[in-house]
Amino acid sequence: MLPWAPWALLALLLPTLLAPGEARHGRGLPARNSSRPALLRLSDHLLADYKKGVRPVRDWRKPTTVSIDVIVYAILNVDEKNQVLTTYIWYRQFWTDEFLQWNPEDFDNITKLSIPTDSIWVPDILINEFVDVGKSPYIPYVYVRHDGEVQNYKPLQVVTACSLDIYNFPFDVQNCSLTFTSWLHTIQDINISLLRLPETVKSDRSVFMNQGEWELLGVLTRFQEFSIESSHHYAEMKFYVVIRRRPLFYAVSLLLPSIFLMVMDIVGFYLPPDSGERVSFKITLLLGYSVFLIIVSDTLPATAIGTPLIGKTLSWGRAQCGRGTGPPLPLPPVCVPHSHPAPGCTGVYFVVCMALLVISLAETILIVRLVHKQDLQRPVPAWLRHLVLERITLLLCLGEQSASRRPPAPSQAAKMDDCSDIGNHCSHLGGTQDLEKTPRGRGSPPPPPREASLAMRGLLQELTSIRHFLEKRDESREVARDWLHVGSVLDKLLFRIYLLAVLAYSVTLVTLWSIWQYS
Repeated sequence: MLPWAPWALLALLLPTLLAPGEARHGRGLPARNSSRPALLRLSDHLLADYKKGVRPVRDWRKPTTVSIDVIVYAILNVDEKNQVLTTYIWYRQFWTDEFLQWNPEDFDNITKLSIPTDSIWVPDILINEFVDVGKSPYIPYVYVRHDGEVQNYKPLQVVTACSLDIYNFPFDVQNCSLTFTSWLHTIQDINISLLRLPETVKSDRSVFMNQGEWELLGVLTRFQEFSIESSHHYAEMKFYVVIRRRPLFYAVSLLLPSIFLMVMDIVGFYLPPDSGERVSFKITLLLGYSVFLIIVSDTLPATAIGTPLIGKTLSWGRAQCGRGTGPPLPLPPVCVPHSHPAPGCTGVYFVVCMALLVISLAETILIVRLVHKQDLQRPVPAWLRHLVLERITLLLCLGEQSASRRPPAPSQAAKMDDCSDIGNHCSHLGGTQDLEKTPRGRGSPPPPPREASLAMRGLLQELTSIRHFLEKRDESREVARDWLHVGSVLDKLLFRIYLLAVLAYSVTLVTLWSIWQYS
C-alpha cells in the first residue's frame, strides 16, 4: 500500500465528521463574528421554542415568586358618595423565568433585553378592589436579564372600592387598601413577596404630587395567606394607602361663615328686650343661615351609611378598612375595624348651630311677651317676684334689681275711704233744703246760689275721676315696670346659659378636630 494513502483517506473523511458539529454550533451557540445583530440573534434564541402558556419552571413543584412594588404618584379622585378611590401608581413586578436565560459572552455581552410582553408568560396578578378599568397607558415590553429575571414596569390608573369614613370631615384620614393577588394560581404555584423593605415603601413620597386636596401620609404593607376552600391557599400582598384631607379650604368656606353668624346672634342679645327689633334681627339671622345651608349642601360629602360631623343627618359608626385584621404597622384610629357599627353622633355642627339659633329666637319671643305692655296686665305674682328679683338676682350678682321692688299699691279700701271722704265733703255742701235750713249769723255771708253748688259738685266729681285715672295709670306703669325687671333678669339668665352652651359646644368641636388633625 502506498505511504500516502492514509493521509488521503483522512482528508476525505474530515469534512464529513466536522459538518454535524458546525451545524449544531450554528443553531445553538452563534459565532461572535456572525453577520446578524446580536439582539436579533438573542431574541430568536430565546423565543424560538418558547411556550408562553406554561409556567416557566423546570421543576413543577417549585413556585414562581413574584416580587411587587407600588409607588403612589397622585390621588386623582375620592368619591365619597360611591365609595370609590381613583389613584395613579407606578407598579413594578419581578419574577424569574427559567426559560429566558443565556450566557452574555455568547451574545456580545448583552445582559438585558426588552421583548414583547405578549410573547412570554406573565403572572395573573390583579387588584381585588378593582371596580372600573382606568385609563392606563399600555406598555408592550418587559425587560429580561441574562439570569432569567423579568422586570415588568407599568403605570396604572387604579379605580378601586374603598370604605370611606367621612365622619371627621374636613379633618378626615382615609385608609384604602390595594390587594394584589393571583386570581387563579394558588400559593403552591405563585407566591408574592415585597420588592423593597416595608419601611422604605411607607416613607416613599419621592414622586407624589403633593399639591392637591389630599396629603399622602404613608403606604403600609402586609402579606397574608387566605383560603376559599381548605385545600386552596392564595398569597396576597396588601398596600394600605393612608391619605389625609387638607381642611383649610373647607374651614374658610364652611366653618367661618357659620361662626360669624353665631357671633352675630350672641351680639343680638344686647338689643333692648322690650324692643321688637331683636325678634326681627334673629329671624333674619335664622333665614340667612338656612340659605347658607342650602348653598353649602352640595359641598358637603355624603355617603349611604353616614354623613360628616358638620353634616345634616345621622351618622352610623366607623367604616371597616378591608378584609382581615389590621397590618402590623400602626394605623390611624380611623382605620380600626369595628365588628358592629355603633350609632354615631348626629351631624351636629350645622344642625346644632341651627338649633341654637332657634332656641335664641324662642328665648327672645318669651322675653318680649313678658315685657310687652298691656292694659289688663296682671301684677307680678309674689312667688315669681321672690324667685326672680331676689334669688336669681343674687345668683347673677345683680344687686340693683333687688332694690327695684315698688311699694305696695294702696288698697281698694283706702281708695273707697278717700272717695267716701270726698262724698261726705260733697254731701256736707248739701242741697237747697239744707242750705235754707242752715242758720246764718249776723256777719255770715249769704248762701251761694243753687247753680253754683251744683257746679262745684260736678267739678269735684271730675277731679275724682281724674285722680282715679292717674292712679290706675301709675299702677299699670308700676306693673309694667315690674314685668320689665323680671324680663330683664330672665333675659340675662338665659343669655348666660346660652353663652355657656355655645362655648361648651365650640370647645368640644375644637378639641375633637384638633385630636383628629394631629392624631
